[in-house]
Amino acid sequence: MAKPICSRFIHLEDSQDVANASNGFKFRFISYNILAQVYVKSSYFQHSPSSCLKWKARSQAILMDFKNFDADFLCIQELDEYSTFYKSNMENLGYLSLYIKRSGQKRDGCGIFYKPSSAQLLQMEEIDYNDLVNCASALNEIGNNKVLDLETRDAPIEELSRKHQSDDPHVRLKRDCVGLLPAFQLNDSSNHIIVVANTHIYWDPNWADIKLAQVKYLLSRLSQFKELVSNKFTCIPSVLVAGDFNSTPGDEVYRYLVSASEVAPIQLRSLYAAHGGEPTFTNCTPDFTGTLDYIFLSGSRLRAVSLLEVPGPESADVIGGLPNHHHPSDHLPIGADFSVLQSP
Repeated sequence: MAKPICSRFIHLEDSQDVANASNGFKFRFISYNILAQVYVKSSYFQHSPSSCLKWKARSQAILMDFKNFDADFLCIQELDEYSTFYKSNMENLGYLSLYIKRSGQKRDGCGIFYKPSSAQLLQMEEIDYNDLVNCASALNEIGNNKVLDLETRDAPIEELSRKHQSDDPHVRLKRDCVGLLPAFQLNDSSNHIIVVANTHIYWDPNWADIKLAQVKYLLSRLSQFKELVSNKFTCIPSVLVAGDFNSTPGDEVYRYLVSASEVAPIQLRSLYAAHGGEPTFTNCTPDFTGTLDYIFLSGSRLRAVSLLEVPGPESADVIGGLPNHHHPSDHLPIGADFSVLQSP
C-alpha cells in the first residue's frame, strides 16, 4: 500500500483572539472514522484496489496516520481490533486509551487515545443509545413521528412483518450505537478541564427520527455530565464533541446540534463552519459523497489556531473514491490545534 498522505494543518488567519492565544497551552484534537475491518468487504468497495482492503495493509496505514497526526487527543469511530492491535500499538506511541464496544453482536465501537503528557483523565461515563428503549419521552416521540421504509399496499407477508418491526419504537430505538463521555484536566498552568464526547450516530438515512433521538440523548447526557464535572471540580469546563453523525449540514440533526435557541440543553458551534465552512465531504465513495463528520465545541476558553486540511473533489488522492492507496478509510479525518485562553 502506498504511503498515506501526510496531514497538513492550515494556520488560521490572525485575529485578536488567536493573537491572545499564541502564548497559551496548545493541544491537537482529531476525529476519524477509520472504517472497521469487520465492514471491509470487496462487494461493498468494488472501486477500491483489493490490496487497500487487506487488514495487514490497512492496519499499518491507519497506525501511520495516527503517528503522523501527533495528536494529543484522537477520537476514533468504527474502532475494532482494539485489544488485539490498536491498544498496545498506541501505548508504544505514548498513548493511553478509552474504549466502548457497540452493544449486541457488533464488533466495533468508539475509542479515545490521549497523551498522558498532555492531559489526565478525571471522570468518564459511557453512552449506550439502547437506553432510549426505556425512555418514555423517546418512545412517545418516535411513536408519533414514524419514518417508514416499506410500502404496505400489496406487500408480501414477510415485508409486512418487517414493516411492523419498523413501526415499533422499541425495535427502532435499539440500534446498538454508543459513545464516550470523559473529562480531562489539561497539563497547562491553569489546569483547565475539558469535557469530550466521542460518538457514532446511526447510519440509515430513512431513519432520521432515530438519529435525532440519539443526538438529543447525547446532548442531554453531555449537559448533565458537564454540570457534574463543574460541581465536582469547581470549574467551568470547555466542551468538545466529535464523531460521525451520519447527517449532512443543514438537515434536522445538524440544525439541532448547532441550535442557537433554548431547544438544545447545551449550545454548540461547529469548528469548521466557524472557520470558512464545513468540508465539501468527509465520506467519499461512488455511492455517496458528503460531509458526515464534525467537531463541535462550547465555551470561551478554547481557540482554534489551525485546522486539519480536508481534500476537495479535485484532489488527486480522493478521485475514484475511498479507501485507496492514500487513505485507508472511506472517511477523512478532521481536526484542529487549539490554544487555551487565560480565564477572564
